[in-house]
Order: sequence, then C-alpha cells, then structure tokens
Amino acid sequence: MKQLRKFILSSAWIIWIVLLIAQVMLSLFLYHPDGNQTLRVVGWIIGAAAGLFGVLPMITLRSKGGVPEGKDYTHTTALVDSGVYAVVRHPQYLSFMLLSLFLILVAQHWLIAVIGIAAMALVYTGIVPQADRANIEKFGDEYRRYMQRVPGINLLAGVIRRLRRIK
Repeated sequence: MKQLRKFILSSAWIIWIVLLIAQVMLSLFLYHPDGNQTLRVVGWIIGAAAGLFGVLPMITLRSKGGVPEGKDYTHTTALVDSGVYAVVRHPQYLSFMLLSLFLILVAQHWLIAVIGIAAMALVYTGIVPQADRANIEKFGDEYRRYMQRVPGINLLAGVIRRLRRIK
C-alpha cells in the first residue's frame, strides 16, 4: 500500500491529466440536461473563477517574477507574493481543482463526480506538496516564510488573511 501511494504521488501529473481528460470526455457524453439549474449556474461561476485563477498567475509571474527574456512564465527568478499570490500560493492548482468542480456541477453525473473528486484530491495531496518542495529548494527560507503567510489553495483563508494584513 505504501509503494502504491508513492507511485501515485510520483506520477501525480500524469494521473491528474488522465483524470481530467476522462472527466471532460465523459462530461460530453453523460451530461444530465434535466439536472439542477441552480447547481449548473453555480458551476458556470466556478468555471469562470477557474479561468481567472488559471490566467492571472501567467500575467503576474511574467511581470513580477524576473522571468528571463525568451523564457515562459514558469521560469521565475524572484519569489512573487503580490497580486493573486498574496491570496493563495498556488492559484493555477486552485484553478485545476475549480475546473473539476465546474465539470461536476455542470454535468451532474455520479461518475464525473467520482473522477473529479479523485482529481481534486490528487492536486491537493500530490501536486501542491511537490510544488512547495520545489519552491523551498529554489527560494529557501523566504518561501518558508511565505508559506506561513499565504495558504496553498484555500481561497477563503487567503482572502481573510489578506484583509487582516491590510487592516
């Protein structure tokens, strides 16, 4: 069991991509047209938030992360803790989780929910901790202090903490 967990966590990205593709493809075929319209509207709002949290980090890291000329936004040389990064440390991973939740609420099928919950759990338990470890290696104690100030993907806690710091 311990080796299975180690394999899953070491293969987290590949497994997550497979789960997301399965969730998207099944959503096309298992969409429940007579589902709850209120849940569907909430789903679309969450989908818009997923898009926002997917794009904002690219803009923020490109402008504030000291990205070398010709490199993509992930090649930062400076720790960014402003903008969306003042609220959550991993906004794109939050967007991945919100994308799965969007698909669950819009399609409204149990199989899509099961796959989506698995995908969200994998992001939370596998991908986010990997990213934190990589950033600790890259930025050291500065990143550890940042981790204490800003939650990984908990948007509500991040907003509350941010508002307290502003006061």
